[in-house]
Amino acid sequence: MSDTPSKPQDTPSQGQSLWGGRFSAKPADIMQAINVSIGVDKRLWAQDLAGSRAHCRMLAQQGIIQPADAEAILGGLDVIEGEIKDGTFPFRDAYEDIHMNVEARLSELIGEPSGRLHTARSRNDQVATDFRLWVRDACDRTVEQLKALQSALLDRAEQHAGDLMPGFTHLQTAQPVTFGHHLMAYVEMFGRDAGRFADARARMNENPLGAAALAGSPFPIDRHMTAQALGFDRPMANSLDAVSDRDFALESLAAASIAAGHLSRLAEEIVVWMTPMFGFATLPDDLTTGSSIMPQKRNPDAAELVRAKTGRINGALIALTTVMKGLPLAYSKDMQEDKPPVFEAFDALDLALTAMTAMIAAIRPNTEKMAAAAGAGFSTATDLADWLVRELNLPFRQAHHVTGAAVKRAEALGVGLGDLPLTELQALDGRITEGVYEVLTPEASCASRQSFGGTAPEQVRARIADWRSRL
Repeated sequence: MSDTPSKPQDTPSQGQSLWGGRFSAKPADIMQAINVSIGVDKRLWAQDLAGSRAHCRMLAQQGIIQPADAEAILGGLDVIEGEIKDGTFPFRDAYEDIHMNVEARLSELIGEPSGRLHTARSRNDQVATDFRLWVRDACDRTVEQLKALQSALLDRAEQHAGDLMPGFTHLQTAQPVTFGHHLMAYVEMFGRDAGRFADARARMNENPLGAAALAGSPFPIDRHMTAQALGFDRPMANSLDAVSDRDFALESLAAASIAAGHLSRLAEEIVVWMTPMFGFATLPDDLTTGSSIMPQKRNPDAAELVRAKTGRINGALIALTTVMKGLPLAYSKDMQEDKPPVFEAFDALDLALTAMTAMIAAIRPNTEKMAAAAGAGFSTATDLADWLVRELNLPFRQAHHVTGAAVKRAEALGVGLGDLPLTELQALDGRITEGVYEVLTPEASCASRQSFGGTAPEQVRARIADWRSRL
């Protein structure tokens, strides 16, 4: 096949629109500037070629185009793929978008048969198909990244299933937990995130191709054939919906926004843990930065930037919901603005997941400092109340009152609950015995939380085993 065939009379030259038959003048510069999207949507090249191949084979199978033309088209698409991969493909603003760039280049390569590829399709169903394929691939990649992050968290959680740290509510010391239990909370969160992307993928897995501009096609096309070729479960059942729907992008962005929120929460905790006042953990040099003026600084910039990516991802969701608000059926050019926020959001999420996985794999917890903090702030107060209920049969609200008085007395004496003299406790209830001290250590507190999903090390290890089997 020659790369420079003679050009038929009706093949557009560079700078001439592929839809120029209706127009006698080139677009004004401002129209060209606002209309062109090739700088953004050239990322869809692989999906565009896949859709064109499936459409071409279907047209030939249905007898709509001749086998020789189909063979020429498929050969030309192979050449274009090679050019894009080796960086020699001539992306040109004159042809607006990826679809027209491919079609123009195909015309240059194979001549007249190229014009038959667009039979029974429109750029409306073409872009809907390409974009749906891209988002589907992005969801699959994100699920794999989430699983990699979960695996890193599981490794760390298993290593520290019994290491104590303070659990917080309102960022105030609440009850002792283990570091492994704390990390497992994020395994659960990211598991839900993976589920949301999988759910979105399942709903988006319908094929718009064949809906044409908005009303379907008069040609005897086989939409089930193209759906199967592209890995879709079925064709979309309404041609208007097929070209105008962007729910799949919105739902994926919503899932990305929630996942980014979880990443941001974990990033914030890493920032707090690394603060010298906490000193719970450190990151290695290659995941932190220094200061241009303060030589002692080790800044958790990777965590801070993961936290910041949430703004971009949330903004992308708001941007696309705003674009789609109030659009009448079917396609409107507003929808050309669907791809920049989606691309930006998935780029940011990809980077944030990669960085967080690296941080979790490399973080070094200060287990001694965490354990010391686990017993501070009267963190075993609830254990005292529970002991009063179990051993003295006090109603919990009364036990809560007695415990509050014990905390107040310990605070006045400058000691922890476990160091409060028995005489002080018995002044609150004379039935309290020496046995109470068995529950007033952080170790005993954690070990006692044996309910399903609790922080007892045995429960933590059981949940780790469960997640390893699921992943």
